[in-house]
Amino acid sequence: MSTPSGPTKSGVIQIKRQGELAIIEPTNEVESMEWELIEQAAEIVLQPLKREPAAGVIVDLAQVSYFGSVFLSLLLRCHKLVKQQGGEMVLCGVSPRARELLEVTALDTIWAIYDTREEAVNALAL
Repeated sequence: MSTPSGPTKSGVIQIKRQGELAIIEPTNEVESMEWELIEQAAEIVLQPLKREPAAGVIVDLAQVSYFGSVFLSLLLRCHKLVKQQGGEMVLCGVSPRARELLEVTALDTIWAIYDTREEAVNALAL
């Protein structure tokens, strides 16, 4: 798989490629993302993955303290696409507050959660 010449960016989300992996890096701006922006954010995240599927997707939440239903819906849409393409999606850098939300919604049973990006990369490389 070729690596795009540069990362895909928006003010809210950046996507980088590392070999067969795609790394999605949302900024803390997702904490206040409104429903009206979800389609735009979904395009930013999903279009590169549709054009060039990844064997694994890491959502690095190190810059995000918490998030709500708008961002959760974006994560679920991304998860659905990645699964349809035969890939795996994991999370890393999840704050205690965000981890609690994932546990309450039982989404921690869908995605493996790693403390660091390095652990997530190593897990998907196996």
